[in-house]
Amino acid sequence: MYQKAFDGEMIAIQKYGDMPPNPEFPVVESDKDLVLHAELKLTESGYIMGSDGKKDFQDAEKVCISVELDSEERAKNAWNVLQEGGTIHMDLQPTFFSKLHGSVKDKYGVTWMFTVM
Repeated sequence: MYQKAFDGEMIAIQKYGDMPPNPEFPVVESDKDLVLHAELKLTESGYIMGSDGKKDFQDAEKVCISVELDSEERAKNAWNVLQEGGTIHMDLQPTFFSKLHGSVKDKYGVTWMFTVM
């Protein structure tokens, strides 16, 4: 979903099931499809990196990611994808400090703040 939202290039994705077995860090079967590390390239020098937590992890609401983009079109595209099934906190709109600014919580509970300078 995030790759589609930001029209980014997935540089790397590793899942817990890709790790070699380690008795000091056992991975239960139900967690083997969770993402251990993902790297999404947004621009020449901009990346988003992330990983999954436990499936029952409810702390995503403590996470807020701020993204500064260089075009209104890219921001609107990402906004449209992330707001599907989510909750808009502040409409994406012109402000006194930026061409566009807004905040949305996606369907996974992650809040995104957008700014277009």
